[in-house]
Amino acid sequence: MSTTPRPRTAVSCTLLVIALCAGATACGSDGNPLSARPYDAADQIAFNGPSGDKKKADPDKPLEITAEDSDGRITDVTAQDATGRHVAGELSADGTRWHSTEPLAADAHYTVRVSTEDEDGAPGRKVLTFDTGKPSGKTTLDVTFGPKAGTYGVGQPITAKLSKPVKDPRQRAVVERALKVDSTPAAEGAWHWVDDKELHYRPKEYWPAHATISVRSNLTGIKIGDRLWGGTAKPLKLQTGDRVIAVTDASAHSMTVYKNGEEINQIPVTTGKPGFETRNGVKVVLAKEYFVRMRGTSIGIAEGSSESYDLPVYYATRVTWSGEYVHAAPWSVGSQGYANVSHGCTGMSTSNAEWFFDHVREGDVVQVVNSDGNTMETFGNGFGDWNLTWAKWRDGSALTGGKPETPSAAQRARLRPASV
Repeated sequence: MSTTPRPRTAVSCTLLVIALCAGATACGSDGNPLSARPYDAADQIAFNGPSGDKKKADPDKPLEITAEDSDGRITDVTAQDATGRHVAGELSADGTRWHSTEPLAADAHYTVRVSTEDEDGAPGRKVLTFDTGKPSGKTTLDVTFGPKAGTYGVGQPITAKLSKPVKDPRQRAVVERALKVDSTPAAEGAWHWVDDKELHYRPKEYWPAHATISVRSNLTGIKIGDRLWGGTAKPLKLQTGDRVIAVTDASAHSMTVYKNGEEINQIPVTTGKPGFETRNGVKVVLAKEYFVRMRGTSIGIAEGSSESYDLPVYYATRVTWSGEYVHAAPWSVGSQGYANVSHGCTGMSTSNAEWFFDHVREGDVVQVVNSDGNTMETFGNGFGDWNLTWAKWRDGSALTGGKPETPSAAQRARLRPASV
């Protein structure tokens, strides 16, 4: 059989190539305005920034871009400063106006990229740059993040302490929007205003185990209110360790300790007796102190009274600032597992207290259930942050308070159809 191609086949292939080339020409820049190189849109837009090289924009005023040509419209605007910080903005539905929706930073250099299209759909581009001036007579608001860098338990909240009080809801929103918390793996969370000078951040649930948490402020140079501008803030990086949760059942006189979801120990304990009941609810380990001298006078017990005490205490794990600990109580071993005889602390044998001391770290969760005591205070006596429901926690945010919860990114991903 001959293997030489027949002339007819060769001609057919040639015609196919010619047809493909013709099709490529039809789809080229001459046939589709969207494939054309963007034109200079300078004549199509107006910018409310400074026109002279040495002039600087007023950071008090919003940035505004408008379409001057009635036959064209703005399709996109991005504005960011030299540090990469973006400025949020809003584009009108008809594409005639874009304006910033958050303050510009003072004494900063901005680059603005504007995209347009004309009546035929051809794209236009314009890049604008400008500097903002320094505010006069400013007072700065500095932020200090806590805790110190290190590894903590999954219950550790993030704190942000402000150098000046912020009361106005709109100013609080500016501050809160600039305080950024990122975690790997990701965890949905929110800020909550404790008072005018302090915010706490916690996830909806406990942090993931072995997570990395980064905290930073974008407030520097941002106007917050009249004569009040964002100041400095040192960024913070934390890690979480294993998920350690200790649950004390006061009525069963027993503590169960879990690590990453697995029970690792069950310890006989004694908790607060009538009149000195241990607080219910979730607490977070604040510190570990090998030796503490405990006196009844520190909790209001009169010296020399029948309830008075002055004791050396070892392996003391602090869970409130007012003096509640998990600690060694060799004097009450006979009651541990059977009765509540303490003045509010959770007592256990010395060997069990040493084990507990060695297996927990700051930020680990200590929860008390079935006690007749009050619920742990949310703020002011340690970290009772987890005793608020997620809805009430969000209500303490200047950004989410009073607003319905929206699905997280992970939830949106689950809701998205696999195919269309």
